[in-house]
Order: sequence, then C-alpha cells, then structure tokens
Amino acid sequence: MPSTNIHLTKKLEKLVKKLVSKQPEGSDALLGNWNATVFYVDRKKCWLITNAITKYNVVLTDIKASNLKNIEHIFKNALYGQLVYDGIITDFETINAAIGSLQFLPTNNDRSTLGFQNHSLEALDWWKYQYGGLDNMAIKELTHRLNTSPFHKGGRRGRNNYTDAIKEMKVLLLG
Repeated sequence: MPSTNIHLTKKLEKLVKKLVSKQPEGSDALLGNWNATVFYVDRKKCWLITNAITKYNVVLTDIKASNLKNIEHIFKNALYGQLVYDGIITDFETINAAIGSLQFLPTNNDRSTLGFQNHSLEALDWWKYQYGGLDNMAIKELTHRLNTSPFHKGGRRGRNNYTDAIKEMKVLLLG
C-alpha cells in the first residue's frame, strides 16, 4: 500500500513527537510529499499542509493532542472537502487511494515549499486580523484564495510558466 510522507517543521515536530517516524517506510503515493507547519488563531493550533508538487494547501483548524490519534482521518476529510470546494470533483475513495497511509517525518528542508508556506502564513495572518476569531473565518474560502494565488512553476520567466495550485492538482489527480 502506498504511503504519503508529510514532513513536519521543527516547531510542529516538537508538538507531535509521538507521530514522527525517523525513516520513511513503503513507497510514495500519487500525491508525493507534503510539508506541514503550525500556526495559531485565538491560541488554537492550526496546521498548514502544502503539497510539494502542486503547492496545494489544506488547513486543519483547532488540532488538539486528543485529535492526533485520528489525524489521518482528519487530514483526508479536510483534503477531500477542500478539493470539492475548489471544484476538483472526485470521489473520496480516489483520494483515499491516492494518499494511502500517512507518515509523519522530520523536516526535509524543501526550501521552495517552506518559502511558499511562509508566504501563505503571511496572508493567513493578515486575514486573521481582518476576520477576527477563528469562528468568523471561512477556512475553506481562505484556503481557496491561497490555492488560486499564482506562482512560477519553473523554467523561463514568462506568462506561460505561471499557474496556481488548483490547476496543478487537477493535472495530478485527473490527468
């Protein structure tokens, strides 16, 4: 069975020590590696999880220590809900098979993805003050805004080399 690797920032790794594996086991799943970091809204822990290939973001809100035993289920449901919100229509079983099991690993120092996450955290920080508390924030809408932000996908600088995370995830999932 394939497994999806989620590399944690050192800050998040300290909070979820029990989940962290030292060595990846099994093969990479269709969606490749993800990177996760923690941020706070109203003193509640939230996770920003970003796909390294597509730069697609998923936000998990109000994650407590008691949620960690169900984190795989929480992540898959949040990813599926965000995909549906973003107009990437597929069934849950396709997503479940594409992800497989989750492995939480120490940071891989993927500078591109970590830099992209830092930029996304700045936007979330600005929206946090605009909307007030976590209860007032439309998380799927804010994550959709992050996923529609254009980024350069490599190669020469030009209009054709810019894309957004939703387009890239559609290509990866739907072909």
